[in-house]
Amino acid sequence: MEISIAAEKLFSFGTFPVTNSFLIGAIVSGALMLWTRRIVEHWKEVPRGSQNVLEIIVESILDLVQSVTQDRKQALKFFPLIATIFLFVLFSNWAGLLPGLGTVGIYGEHNGHHTIIPFLRSTSADLNFTLALSLIVVFTIQFTGIAALGIVKYGKKFFISPFQKPYGIGMAVGLLELVSEVGKTISFTFRLFGNVFAGEVLLTVMLHLVPYFLPLPFLFLEIFVGFIQAVVFAMLTLVFLKMATIPPEH
Repeated sequence: MEISIAAEKLFSFGTFPVTNSFLIGAIVSGALMLWTRRIVEHWKEVPRGSQNVLEIIVESILDLVQSVTQDRKQALKFFPLIATIFLFVLFSNWAGLLPGLGTVGIYGEHNGHHTIIPFLRSTSADLNFTLALSLIVVFTIQFTGIAALGIVKYGKKFFISPFQKPYGIGMAVGLLELVSEVGKTISFTFRLFGNVFAGEVLLTVMLHLVPYFLPLPFLFLEIFVGFIQAVVFAMLTLVFLKMATIPPEH
């Protein structure tokens, strides 16, 4: 078995390749949708079991969102995106740590030589996914800012007149803001990918060197890292969404 940065292809639907990271993403998405749908269909006035868990998750995330926005209406608007990002990234990270998912697979060809291709791989360990998620978040931030302030007022954050006092400073600040928007995409992409991929590499190496007991501390560490990365990604998205709705003069 080899360590590969790129996700490995398992099979194809026509011309559409299905990789091991795509497969685990589809499984996590389907499981979350089925779980929430089942709870909603059997909703009870007095919650218990899974309904209790779901209510705690929803209330905790909503309270956190409201503590940042300081606006109940805005918190309800941002909640679906923040909750979706947090839950999907969290369970994708954790699913990649389940025993056997990174070591059990099919014997096939990858990068020109034969090796074991694992059936499943954490979605966040695929650079394509983290880049796509980052682009979705950054574009959503821009659209939210335009919707809240209007395209002219929002554009003033980036295109400030060079003749406005203090001369030239405003334009320089605007250009820095523009560069920072591009930097958000890069930061989002590589922070999530780097942490999760490095964790998978570490666990794979430890399992091959000392397969019993010694990898356990690293496994618990990666469970914690998976949670922290989901929180960081969701919280940064929330903060940037809030900042996009604040007028340039503030």
